[in-house]
Amino acid sequence: MPLIEPRRIRIALADDQALVRGGLKALLGGFPNLEVVAEASDGHELSDALQRVAVDVVLCDVRMPSLDGFDVCRRLRHLADAPPVILLTTFDDADYALKASDAGARGFLLKDASPLELVDTIEQVAAGRSVITPIATDAVRARYAYDDQSTPKGGFSKRETAILRLLAGGYTNREIGQAIHVAEGTVKNYLMDIFDKLGTRDRTRAVLKAITLKII
Repeated sequence: MPLIEPRRIRIALADDQALVRGGLKALLGGFPNLEVVAEASDGHELSDALQRVAVDVVLCDVRMPSLDGFDVCRRLRHLADAPPVILLTTFDDADYALKASDAGARGFLLKDASPLELVDTIEQVAAGRSVITPIATDAVRARYAYDDQSTPKGGFSKRETAILRLLAGGYTNREIGQAIHVAEGTVKNYLMDIFDKLGTRDRTRAVLKAITLKII
């Protein structure tokens, strides 16, 4: 009986530097479960390519001319069956991680990540998970101190603190539930309690205030 090869993860690469694209393509080509099926030098070329070729994951540079990686994410998240996007950057800026999460990226990595870390991120994102590099809270605290620094109504349990950290990493309610082994509905209940304690009304404000008050 012939062996059935596992399905390869089909990848689209977008980077305005041809040498970077070539290097990534050569690197990923060394893994039997990965296949680069489309390349683009900017967001517009990428959008055109995705209309012609079906892919499982988009690997996209943040800084590109005309249409950057954040804009690519914003465009794709409004399309049905759009592939998830992993953003890559050379800039270790906490603002980029926040913007990547807000734009709808499912992955965010620095370009100096190891090959195995990159491949692992691709595999996890292709499987439906989010992998956002942990946000450097000190940098966020210095730049985005939240205006309302009033004392929370109560203390935070270890689980609530863990949920806040996952929120800061851009995880969805479903992904948070998977990470801490509770139902998605239970996560929503935790979030309501967290928002009430912090006196905030949404995820972004809750994270920024928690970082400002050094809860996370």
